[in-house]
Amino acid sequence: MASSTLTSAGARLWTPARQGSFRLLWLGQSLSLLGDGFSYIAFSWITLGLTGSTLTLGYVLAFQAVPRALLTLVGGSLSDKWSSRTLMQFSSWARAALMAAVGVAGMTGTLTVWLLCCAAAAFGAVDAFFQPARASILPSVVDKEQLAPANALLGVGTKVSAVLGPAVGGMVVAFSDAHVAFLVDAVCFALCGLCVSRIRTLPRTPKPATAEPGADSGADSGAVAVAAAPAAAPAAKGPSLGARIKEGISYALKDPRIRTILAIDMAVTFCQAGPFTVGFATLAKVDLQGGSTTLGLLNGALAGGAMLGTLAGGAAGGRPRVGLLISALAGWLALGTALLGTVGNTPAALATVFAMGFGMGFQGVFGLSWIQRNIDGSVLSRVISVDMVLGYAVAPLSLVVCGAMAQQGTAPMFMLTAVILGVTAAGVLASRHVREMR
Repeated sequence: MASSTLTSAGARLWTPARQGSFRLLWLGQSLSLLGDGFSYIAFSWITLGLTGSTLTLGYVLAFQAVPRALLTLVGGSLSDKWSSRTLMQFSSWARAALMAAVGVAGMTGTLTVWLLCCAAAAFGAVDAFFQPARASILPSVVDKEQLAPANALLGVGTKVSAVLGPAVGGMVVAFSDAHVAFLVDAVCFALCGLCVSRIRTLPRTPKPATAEPGADSGADSGAVAVAAAPAAAPAAKGPSLGARIKEGISYALKDPRIRTILAIDMAVTFCQAGPFTVGFATLAKVDLQGGSTTLGLLNGALAGGAMLGTLAGGAAGGRPRVGLLISALAGWLALGTALLGTVGNTPAALATVFAMGFGMGFQGVFGLSWIQRNIDGSVLSRVISVDMVLGYAVAPLSLVVCGAMAQQGTAPMFMLTAVILGVTAAGVLASRHVREMR
């Protein structure tokens, strides 16, 4: 019986991979994320090679991050208007051209710091069109019942690429130079664009306008019939870009479940950005008396747990109560961060971090699938872009706060994180609409 159950779960997990368009999406997204990892290493190394200044490196990375944050809402709006596939193609080929140009400029000796800053800003701007599109294209590639396993497979590809990108990029730089890394990066993005261009999407079928946002949809559904919201209604002459962005924000804020998801994502981002960077580094060096190897092990345990949790979520199938899963995750992370504030040895810290990663990976499959399944396709990218922008805003604040608190040790920082997550879990349980989400 157990063997039959495992076989069934495995078959369910791999069902989306039988579709050619999904395989192209998986490969294209993985190549893009691999290219992102390459670009980070290439930009960092070539900047330090040109100037030897870490301050200048900070400027270059900021030139890349700021346009990405500012233009993500624009990217989400255009993705809803032109189709996610179109935006992914445009972004991939534009990034390929940029990286190739930087690589050629470097090899010919014409690359300057200001040109590098301009290239970084252009890269961040173009990347802002790719990110909302890649998160919203899946419902047009696979059926709704396959969203969970499809998100699991994409999630595994994302995590593997996030690890391999910087690692392989570092090896390319070590055995050649940063200019070659830019050229390899360009190839990754070009291949991504080629894969995406060959995807065949399902015909879009708009939801019937039968309920108002926030209305109780009963046991079958977390179905947010928010398709009835004015935001999704097409205007006769077509709304302006600003109006479309405003519609997307309004759409996201009208439904209590979407509002709650946005608030939870902000809280979880705050409790990850600082604690998982500043916190892990301080924990490894000060509390565990380790070095860079210990820090690498902590990050590896988090990534490994998340990957295993993602696969488990994809294999589980069904439509569990997502609201309860969200609350459980917040509580699980609260317990984990509280333990990190008290552990005194590396094995215990690694086990705790691995368990936290597993919970994040498992719930993430169902949370993203709920968003893709229940938000109307005509506004999906805009809602996702709102979530991304809020994350971009919260992460730097978390880094600053955690950096300040870590000066007094990791315990106060991790305990504050645990309290925030505990309050988040209780807040989710207090909302009937959110508890009944499926």
